[in-house]
Amino acid sequence: MTDPGMIENRTFDEIALGDTASITRTVGEKDIRLFALASGDVNPVHLDPAYAATGTFHRVIAHGMWGGGLISAVLGTELPGPGAIYLSQSLRFLRPVGLGDTITATVSVAEKRDKYQVVLFDCRCVNQHGDEVITGQAEVKAPIEKVCRPRIALPDVRFANHDDYRWVIEHVRGGPPVPTAVVHPCSVAAIAAAIDAADAGMIVPILVGPEAKIRATAQTAGRDISALRIVNVPHSHAAADAAVALVRSGEAQLLMKGSLHTDELMAAVIATATGLRTERRISHAYVMDVPDYPMPLIITDAAINIEPDLEAKADIIRNAIDLAHVIGIAEPRVAILSAVETINPAIRSTLDAAALCKMADRGQISGAILDGPLAFDNAINLTAAIEKGIISPVAGKATILLVPNLEAGNMLAKQLTFLGGADAAGVVLGARVPIILTSRADSLRTRLASCGVAVMLARAAASAAPRAGDAGGGA
Repeated sequence: MTDPGMIENRTFDEIALGDTASITRTVGEKDIRLFALASGDVNPVHLDPAYAATGTFHRVIAHGMWGGGLISAVLGTELPGPGAIYLSQSLRFLRPVGLGDTITATVSVAEKRDKYQVVLFDCRCVNQHGDEVITGQAEVKAPIEKVCRPRIALPDVRFANHDDYRWVIEHVRGGPPVPTAVVHPCSVAAIAAAIDAADAGMIVPILVGPEAKIRATAQTAGRDISALRIVNVPHSHAAADAAVALVRSGEAQLLMKGSLHTDELMAAVIATATGLRTERRISHAYVMDVPDYPMPLIITDAAINIEPDLEAKADIIRNAIDLAHVIGIAEPRVAILSAVETINPAIRSTLDAAALCKMADRGQISGAILDGPLAFDNAINLTAAIEKGIISPVAGKATILLVPNLEAGNMLAKQLTFLGGADAAGVVLGARVPIILTSRADSLRTRLASCGVAVMLARAAASAAPRAGDAGGGA
């Protein structure tokens, strides 16, 4: 009996008519995605679950590569095994092979040809119901030398399991587009972000900046802006001021950052007399789509507040809680991050965490469950928390991560993005209107997600605003 850890062939002389060998595999999500990656075939019939919902299409994997590949695996590893040279094949594809099907591929020796040591195999693949899905023949040059080697393990291929912000796109689809002041859209990326969001039906862009430069950039980008309103101002500083004025006058319900520095835009937003301040501290949040994390993960603050004090952190949490509610998280779990899980007077973030949790206990912060200090691993991984003996309603299930300072938030978000394959949709909260922050490095999906999250916030604010005649009166 051959050691299962070894792979051994059968030479031409050892092969007899009627010999058979089989391999059984179940088609999983990874098989479909690997097929697309290897072949370049991104036909939505194979990849898009939406097609399955129509009842007309099924998530099937193309027979030619997958089915033929399974037969090739039998010939290359079982019969004849190592040293075999695949010469030709002729296959008929009788039924679709879909996600979850279990396929058994069997080859049987039909003919041996002494000249050139050629073997003709009958090939047959059946599904879990015994239905034939593939039949045909394969012609193989069999090995003449015996080979027995350790079996090489298959590589562990992992895919980033993204929701791709589908929940955002679905939520905003079909609603009225929101008038949006796009501040200094004088780069290809900025123009593209605004037009893509408009094409998706999310926003109505009002382009604010030097008109000649905006039009030249749109021409370079190959984007048609002929139907869009342009507010002509001489430079980026004036564009920030003019865009804020559009919001104050009610002509725009969103701000979108273009090709100017965030500090320049925020200076106009926080201006005491002419800005968009509210009673809340303004803060930034990333709504992150992290592979294999079961829910959206909000990280705050990574762009606005450099070293927030306790009062600022309380407002940052309140802003993030409001955001979580709007995107459908009814009971957010807030993990207040530090390097340790215990209170240490030498580490300010642990003292702030204790105070914030007590504020939540006393009703000063509401609408969420808070716990901290928690290290990052304990906040997002239940096993890590259990191993450290941490009993917490937040540990391992956090939906909001409050970082100690801007540096920590920025590094955490970028590590998740560039090392963990995450996407980060950025938005600024706490002003009169949400502010969309996009980056030149953002994908189309991330740009649309940033716009989509801001649109959700704007629509929620509009529906909550008091209307004429709503004020009650007593007799």
